[in-house]
Amino acid sequence: MSRLTGWWSGRSSAAKVELYTRWTFHAFAPLEIVALAGLPIGRAADSPLGAGGAAALILVTCVHAVLGAVVASRALDWGLDRREHPTRLVGALVALTAGEVVGALVLLRTGLIHDASMVAGVSVGLVSFALGTLALCVAQVRRILYAVPATAVAVGALGALCGIGLAPAVGLAVGVLLGGYGLAGACGFSGWLVRIVWELERSRELKARLAVAEERLRFGRDLHDVMGRDLSVIALKSELAVQLSRRGRPEAAVDQMTEVQRISRESQRELREVVRGYRAADLRTELEGARGVLAAAGIACAVDAPELDLSATVESALGWVVREATTNVLRHGDAGRCVISLGAVDGAVVLTVENDGADAAAERDGAGVRDGARVSGGTPGSGTPGSGTPGGTGTGSGTGTGTGFGVASGTGSSTGSGLAGLRERLGAVDGALEAGPVAPQSFRVTARVPLPAPRTAHRARSEEETVL
Repeated sequence: MSRLTGWWSGRSSAAKVELYTRWTFHAFAPLEIVALAGLPIGRAADSPLGAGGAAALILVTCVHAVLGAVVASRALDWGLDRREHPTRLVGALVALTAGEVVGALVLLRTGLIHDASMVAGVSVGLVSFALGTLALCVAQVRRILYAVPATAVAVGALGALCGIGLAPAVGLAVGVLLGGYGLAGACGFSGWLVRIVWELERSRELKARLAVAEERLRFGRDLHDVMGRDLSVIALKSELAVQLSRRGRPEAAVDQMTEVQRISRESQRELREVVRGYRAADLRTELEGARGVLAAAGIACAVDAPELDLSATVESALGWVVREATTNVLRHGDAGRCVISLGAVDGAVVLTVENDGADAAAERDGAGVRDGARVSGGTPGSGTPGSGTPGGTGTGSGTGTGTGFGVASGTGSSTGSGLAGLRERLGAVDGALEAGPVAPQSFRVTARVPLPAPRTAHRARSEEETVL
């Protein structure tokens, strides 16, 4: 089923809006043909041109409809900065529209067509569809607002010159005015909407890249703060030890090198803390941050997290799960909603992060967790890590970037540092991690950490007696 719907679900929200709008404009072509070509067919018997003349009018109408669809498609690409402005096609469409309207009015004037209502209907339809298409070809839509009344006046004046009468000419101008404004407004707004949606999509991607860049800067700044001072001290003390050794003071040189050894070990410890993200993730801060970041990205986020009495290590581990899951919802999913819940169930604290749009992300990345596939992470080295699916929890213990969770059948090697990092953090508190689809369009990440057993009175007395 996913293969049949992949052409749609595999697209981003902006691409879906563009595809819908583009095919709406393509649908104008058959609509124009059905609406306008039927007029000559229905009145062919009343015209001296006969069936041949009606066929010629139908052919010209079909050419006009197809040309309008091509111009609309090229204009959308131009509005999205994908190709040059279709100036020649626009000129051809304007010339063809003007030629058809003038030709129909001339045929009415010469008596080759007797039905003035048919000529008025074809003229109003051709000009209205043309004005709607031209609304996509201008940088500022308000310019077309001036072109519509000018075109209506021109068509009405041309009808009056051809002798159709004052009242029919006014009716022709009013028809062009109403039809032109209707289609031009709808088409212009649709083109503007597609551009805005793509701009929002690019802004969202830029925001994710800026978040990664900010994390890299933070890491670089912390690394410089930790290592810069220590390396400078090591260099100075090493040089001092060399000078003391040359001056015949080996005991003082040994003391300096001992200090260098101590500083090196301290620097090594601090470097490990920086690499592992020594700034512990606060659960409440991460929950509020997830709510704010997802809301800013246009994703409805609901957080249900009552106050629980948890240790600092458990809160830190769960905070990392929230951070990683939120990052992947932003970067790899096409989510519209996300639900984060926290609670105590059966002697364990359970954190779940569930979002929709998982199938779209899986189709886009070509990987995913199939129904029922789960990842467990009780202790480091256990469980079944895999290739990843978007919409779960991302890779990278510090930056939150990566490919997500998944299951690779028949394999037991991890392919993402995010899964390994979270398994390590949860394993330190005897926790477990599960990730997988729960519905065709939903993905859920569940972290479960057992709560410490309550101390009974008998056990407390036993511990006191042991101490005594």
